[in-house]
This record gives sequence, C-alpha cells and structure tokens, in this order.
Amino acid sequence: MEKRMRKPSGLGVWARTNVLDRDQLAELAETVEHFGYQTLWYPESLSYEALVVAGYLLSNTQDLIVASGIANIYARDAVTAAQGYDSLNRLYGGRFVLGLGVSHIPLVEGARGHSYGKPVTTMRQYLRDMISAQIDPTIKFDDRAIVLAALGPKMLELASVSAKGALPYCVTPDHTAEARKVMGPEAWLCVEQKICLTEDEGAARAVQREQMAPYMTMNNYRNNWFRLGFTEEEVTGKASTRFLDAMVVWGNEQVIQDCIDAHFKAGADQVVIQAFRPDGGLGPDLTALKAFSPNG
Repeated sequence: MEKRMRKPSGLGVWARTNVLDRDQLAELAETVEHFGYQTLWYPESLSYEALVVAGYLLSNTQDLIVASGIANIYARDAVTAAQGYDSLNRLYGGRFVLGLGVSHIPLVEGARGHSYGKPVTTMRQYLRDMISAQIDPTIKFDDRAIVLAALGPKMLELASVSAKGALPYCVTPDHTAEARKVMGPEAWLCVEQKICLTEDEGAARAVQREQMAPYMTMNNYRNNWFRLGFTEEEVTGKASTRFLDAMVVWGNEQVIQDCIDAHFKAGADQVVIQAFRPDGGLGPDLTALKAFSPNG
C-alpha cells in the first residue's frame, strides 16, 4: 500500500466537474494545484463516474489530493468501492480520498432504480462490507482515507468511529462547532463553504438563489437547516436573505475570509470553498480561487 494519507488541512476546493469537458477538467486540476490548494473535491452526478474522473484528475497533477465529495454508495457495491480506492492510491501515490454518501431519494430510486434505505443503517452496513471485502490482506481498512457525507449527529458519530471523518455540505460555522463536539478532536472535519466574490448584491442574490434552489427541495439538507435554527419559511421559495447569506457568502475578500476563519475557529481541519462566478457562468470562479490561493 502507498503512504498513509495525511490529515487534510488548510483550504481545499469543491468544483462541479460534471459541467466541464476533458480539457477543462485538466485545466481545473492543474490550476487548483498551481494555486497551492491541498485538495480538490468533486461530486458524483449522472455524468462522469466518480472513480473514473478521479483517475483523470490525478493523472493531470503531481501532488494534489483528489477527493470524491461525494461518491454515491448506491452507484457501486462496497467491494467495488474498496477496489477502486486501493487501485487509485496504488497508481497515483496515495493521493485519493474516498468520500461516501447515501445521496438522495430521487438519485437513488428515480435515477438508479434502487430502494432508499435508512441512511445511517445503510451506511454502517456498507462500511462493514468494505471491511470484510477479500481484496488484499495487507491493506487494513483503518488505513484507507474514507470520509462520510454527514450532517446529523448520528451520521457524524458514525463518521468519527467507522471512517476517518466527515465532509458536511451546505453548513455554517455553527454546524462546524457542533460537528466537532460530536466527532471529537481526532476525526477529520472538512467543511464545504459556498462563496461568491462580488460586491454587487444583485449579482450575488441571483447566484445564491440559482445555486441553492436544488438543495432546498432535499429533506436531508432541510432537516439540518431546521436544526441550525432556520425556519420553514426561510428555506422555502425565494428563501430569506439570512439563509442565503449563510449558505453562499458574498462580498469582498475580507468578508469571505472572515467566514472561512470562523469555520477554522469552530474546529474545521479543512475548509473547502466552492467558488461561484458572479456572472452565473459554469465552472468555478478562477478569480476567487486565485484571491484565496494558499500560494499568495
């Protein structure tokens, strides 16, 4: 097995790889690495298969860690997930983190034709199946860098005891603080934060509403927002500005940096920024990624 993965730290990037072609994917990976970000996280949708796109991103970089954020456990069985993880890390020098999640009912039952099980129970069994997979006896499950998509306390607890940690998505610094309490000091806590680097309120509001609309229909996110103190009215329809500003932070560099710092102060090991273009265009905002570049 390749070297053990180091604990994530500093800033990472989350980008929608499904909207990019092969040349744009290569450019994205190279740019994120050039700017000095430690990790590039990407989703699994119904376009690129999660482990295939990981290999492509890894092949276009030298030191960048690539992480699925998140791979749908209903898309492949536990043995295949373990094989994919081991293969990518052997071929690319131990630079792949496998983020796993239970996804959402429409993407599981509607798109794939599976029955959507109880999230924590289903994930717990999936991880047990990965442990028992007869692949390579020299590879211990505990050595695999696996994180879970986790929002509620039960999934966060599972992430801390049965995986390396968690990637909470669509959350606030208050959630980060609660997650750290639940998970303890050693678990990996990588939190996603959406940003829009603009002082044009009209442009920011348009981006916020467009980007948050799909998530506002999903009960797992809604239930977590209720736990954070947002009301039904705030997360429905056009949504409240209080809610939108918490989800997609906008303004100048200092405003956004303050939010990033709040996550770190609350206990995040890595803050994963998803940078939207103020003009609403596809792909990450490279201007914002340059502005927050760890390389300065």
